[in-house]
Amino acid sequence: MISNDIIIPPATAATTAPQATATTVTTPMTATTTPTTPNRAPKKEQKKKDKPDQKYAPTLLLPKTDFPLRADAAVREHQFRQRSTTDLYAWQRENNGGELFVLHDGPPYANGHLHLGHALNKLIKDFVNRHKVMQGFKVDYRPGWDCHGLPIELKALAELKVTDRSNLSPTQVRAVAQATAQSAVDSQRQEFSSYAVMGDWANGYKTMDKDFETRQLRVFYEMMNKGLIYRANKPVYWSPSSKTALAESELEYRDDHKSRSAWVAFFVDEPSEKLVSLLPPGTSLRAVVWTTTPWTLPANRCVAVHPKMNYTLFKSSTASDSNTVYLAATDRMEEMKMRFTPPKSETATTVHASVHVLAELSGQDLVGSRYQHPLTGETSLPFIAADYVTSDSGSGLVHTAPGHGMDDFKACFPLGIEAFCPVDGNGDFTAEAGPELEGLSVQTEGTVKVLEMLVTRGSLIQEHVYVHKYPYDWRTKKPVILRATSQWFANVGSIKEDALKAIEHVRIVPEGARRRLEGFVLSRSEWCISRQRSWGVPIPVMYNVETDEPLLTKESVQHVIDLVKENGADVWWSLSTEELLAPQYRNDGNTYRKGTDTMDENMPRPHLPFVADVYCEGSDQHRGWFQSSLLTSVALTGKAPFGTLITHGFLLDAKGFKQSKSLGNTVDPAIVINGGKNLVKEPAYGTDVLRLWAASSEYTRDIAIGSTILQQVAEGMRKFRTTARFMLGNLNGFKESEAVPYEELSRLDKFMLSEVYQFCKNVNAGYDELMFNKVYGQLQYFSSTTLSSFYLDVIKDTLYSNSSSSPARRAIQTVLFHVLTAFNKAIAPLAPHFAEEVYDHYRGCFSAENQQPTVFRTGWLEFVPEEWDNEGVRDDFLVVKQVRAEVNQLLELARAAKVIGPSLEAAVEIQVIHTSSSSSSSSAEEEKESASSGWSKIVETYAEDFAKLFITSEVKVTKHMQDDLQEVDSGAGVFVKELTSLSEGRAGAGAGAGGPRCRLVVKKASLFKCPRCWTFTAQTADSLCGRCGPVVAGLALQD
Repeated sequence: MISNDIIIPPATAATTAPQATATTVTTPMTATTTPTTPNRAPKKEQKKKDKPDQKYAPTLLLPKTDFPLRADAAVREHQFRQRSTTDLYAWQRENNGGELFVLHDGPPYANGHLHLGHALNKLIKDFVNRHKVMQGFKVDYRPGWDCHGLPIELKALAELKVTDRSNLSPTQVRAVAQATAQSAVDSQRQEFSSYAVMGDWANGYKTMDKDFETRQLRVFYEMMNKGLIYRANKPVYWSPSSKTALAESELEYRDDHKSRSAWVAFFVDEPSEKLVSLLPPGTSLRAVVWTTTPWTLPANRCVAVHPKMNYTLFKSSTASDSNTVYLAATDRMEEMKMRFTPPKSETATTVHASVHVLAELSGQDLVGSRYQHPLTGETSLPFIAADYVTSDSGSGLVHTAPGHGMDDFKACFPLGIEAFCPVDGNGDFTAEAGPELEGLSVQTEGTVKVLEMLVTRGSLIQEHVYVHKYPYDWRTKKPVILRATSQWFANVGSIKEDALKAIEHVRIVPEGARRRLEGFVLSRSEWCISRQRSWGVPIPVMYNVETDEPLLTKESVQHVIDLVKENGADVWWSLSTEELLAPQYRNDGNTYRKGTDTMDENMPRPHLPFVADVYCEGSDQHRGWFQSSLLTSVALTGKAPFGTLITHGFLLDAKGFKQSKSLGNTVDPAIVINGGKNLVKEPAYGTDVLRLWAASSEYTRDIAIGSTILQQVAEGMRKFRTTARFMLGNLNGFKESEAVPYEELSRLDKFMLSEVYQFCKNVNAGYDELMFNKVYGQLQYFSSTTLSSFYLDVIKDTLYSNSSSSPARRAIQTVLFHVLTAFNKAIAPLAPHFAEEVYDHYRGCFSAENQQPTVFRTGWLEFVPEEWDNEGVRDDFLVVKQVRAEVNQLLELARAAKVIGPSLEAAVEIQVIHTSSSSSSSSAEEEKESASSGWSKIVETYAEDFAKLFITSEVKVTKHMQDDLQEVDSGAGVFVKELTSLSEGRAGAGAGAGGPRCRLVVKKASLFKCPRCWTFTAQTADSLCGRCGPVVAGLALQD
């Protein structure tokens, strides 16, 4: 091996004077290292003193490793990719002896390139899987792709070079869509592989595979047999931009949607008996109705009132006809004043309306009244009772169009009122809406025309812009409508209570997501599963040509399943109707046509075993795949399909906006890994930095990402490499068989192993809680605080200056071996390339039987024995670290006063001061002995360790009685600090409070500087100290 420069980055004042870090001296062949210190004397003095010391540089045991400080990830990571992904997955399926662990992949759309949201999702899954592999589980993870659905069909259509797509046959569309999907699968597979995601990539599932299509049809078949599938003509969310029905999960809501709302007067031509008794003679009655969708007025079939609400008959001061009486909810009278006030005019003074109340009556008294349609003039339309009517907004009288509203349909269906819908699939009025409206888009010019017709007929009271929440098609980002049409539904209302019970025993991360999922399940009673497109799995139904009655039986569906199993779903479009018919229906005297609808792509993803250990997807899947999988599984098996449900948030750009392909603000993971065109602005961070970014994120919330965050993660990785490189360099020549037994280790080394024990405990908790940001936090703290700024800082003198056979040095190497092993195992699931590279550089330290081809086959953190959990040592070091921190402050004062340069030039005295007891008859010695307890006992016990811990040349602990104590002159290069309190853990009360006190004294060391180790412990100038002399002599004898 070559000798390399290895430096531990300073983190606190404790690192101001390491004994022998490394500086580089260039030679013709390579770089060698010589000891130096960060806090040295001025350069002029260095030049005089450093030159004679060079002769001892070859005698120092400086770190040696070829582990590079720079990752050079774009080049080096590929060396470890195969063995840590494909080879590892195959090996663990064959050799791991633990239980089967199934993480079921919710497939992304096979549509375009991946963005950072895809990476986050797959990396969270990979963290889970790799942890389980290292624990000995047999992990089953088959990546999947959703190859069906509108986004892929639209992309396929865009690729066809035709001007009139309406003439394309379904088989033409499907052929192009299939090719488009397969191309995306191939591309995405390579991109996912670049993230080092371990899985069965050679056998990933695609929803367009005939095996998958067959199993999806079997799920449909089972639900049909349980009576959960039905056809109905009812309102569904309809996307004119996509020309298909949508499920709730395919919607997104915008809060800034603007509607042209209208206040309309409905002429009541047949008032109820109660109304007749209250109306003044010679008056006419008009009901005030408010709607935010004027385009639905042509489909109006009734007006809904709440039977227990109070309503008021009133006149308006601004009405053109004084004989007109109006009707609205009593609680809405103030609103009526606003609505009957004419709009502001530049030429006329605004006249504010007042209302004159004539009478009040209940909503029930209005039922039975009939009115005239405000557009068509149709008469005898009824007032009906409905509990969903409120007086929170509007007029308390609800325009009801059962063809355009869910609540409207539910209220009208029991009364036999038809779901009239004069709107086609393009979102245009049909001829049934009348000649003035036919062909107009309901959301644009159709709305304008309806308002014009209301004005012409004298029915419009007021129009105004209303900003409110409104559903949009999540794919096209265009507003949807509610439109009655014949669709296929799954009845989930009867099973949702069972579904809620099923998830009571499911672990949900974060726990707050449970209420969100429960809310979506409770709010759903039906699921529209039919879609009006060609690319998907067909709903296997035939229709009687004469009656339009569906043919959906066990035999008819099973016949289609058998055909699809053999040839794929394309048979539905390529075979004739007769071939698709089961034999018993081919000659039954009826003529059939095959349906054209396909299934919602959120239909269940069948898999084995049916209950997966983990599902993990974004929060949008609470109303999508999570919910549909849950409902289907409960319907068929009575169980939830997952044991653990992990939900992650969305990615936000630097401005806090959700990242989305449609918005064009996504971050390309490939640029994070490989760099962009400008490598200064977009450097190549490599896969492990991308993975550590995912691990460091609190994924249960929405996550912002930008260049600053990536730079911080990259800096964290650099520090990990620096720490690992130091340990690797100092394990040069160490063998596991030479490890020092625990009982022979120093107190410092035992403390370090107790820290390793706690580190492993905390890391295990983070992985078990699926909180990988906690694991990343532990790695950072352990690396920078526990290691770099403490243990690695204080052991350098022993590592560099002691002889290779020194028991103290071998003990430290033993600890470093355990530390590095624990650290590397802990980080392996998050940064596999880094962990593999580290393992390669110290694999030779392990005994032959413990060496493995990959770190992932070395097991998890169970190697840590319970004896390392040394609470007594940890309590001792609470005191030791406090004293060290206080000493460091005094050293800084001495350095600032130019009394010392590096801390090795200092000598420290710790005075333990005991109080005399006037009532005690014991001797002074007895008083000293009895008082030596708690923190003072710890200080006295660690007296021999303090020089190493403080990185000074001399430390002595002295005991004094208060009465005999002499004052210390704090001038002339002496620095003094008295401590009034010290925490002791379990040791008892601290300093002060009547107990012993502690005084620290720092001054310049009295001995000479050793030219080899640079400690001021030599008896004469330019001579070796008592430690270095024998070491150098021993090396001379070896030569």
